[in-house]
Amino acid sequence: MQESASREIYAPLAQMAGGSDFLVSSPIATNGCRIERYIFEGPSGGGDPIKIGFFAGIHGDEQAGSRAIVELAAELIRNPNRAEGYHLYLYPVCNPTGFQAGTRLSASGKDLNREFWKNSTEPEVQLLEKEIREHAFHGLVSFHADDTSEGLYGFVRGAVLARSLLEPALSAAEVVLPRNRNSTIDGFTAENGIISQCYDGILTSPPKLEGSPFEIILETPHRAPSGVQVKAFLLATLSILAEYRKFISFAADL
Repeated sequence: MQESASREIYAPLAQMAGGSDFLVSSPIATNGCRIERYIFEGPSGGGDPIKIGFFAGIHGDEQAGSRAIVELAAELIRNPNRAEGYHLYLYPVCNPTGFQAGTRLSASGKDLNREFWKNSTEPEVQLLEKEIREHAFHGLVSFHADDTSEGLYGFVRGAVLARSLLEPALSAAEVVLPRNRNSTIDGFTAENGIISQCYDGILTSPPKLEGSPFEIILETPHRAPSGVQVKAFLLATLSILAEYRKFISFAADL
């Protein structure tokens, strides 16, 4: 069953990459571990490309985010101007062994989303840390699902800009899912579905990084239908791309 789930992610992405001038398959590997990576190079925006990393499936039992990356790639191929000026790095399954088993943890029994920037020996973490260091992303966006929440919400870290991107993203996704507006979510203080604190060791940029990227973690309610979660992720992501382009254009005019 889970092998079938993997094929649902990899097969359409490989097919799209084979038939598109914009989407490239470029997997990364080390120590017997391989993570599929796809790069969508949108039409030129006239300057240096804006690089954003999208990460899903770091918990193998949260698979709607992985499917959302497939839908994002398909939408951008249909409408490449949505990605004008962007180079989008797509990591649909960051925990391949956990995804295949349908488990939160990796085959080594580790929650990979508590291992980052701690000198982890987990090969998946090492691969992704190397990617984040080398590509100097302008933004990092992660997809998760919360089985204790009845609505969608998000975490923000890094640049002050992240909060300005998350609010319209949540508003866009509210078309299909309610927002969690509780004052406390997942043990953190929240305001209108936005949390400014995070767990230690999650997938983020390195500590004390100069020129920190914006960092957004989108959380859907795990018990919602998978297709609805996928749609919410897609709407939120398209909003982030549109809003960040507006910010870049405004900054260029200052």
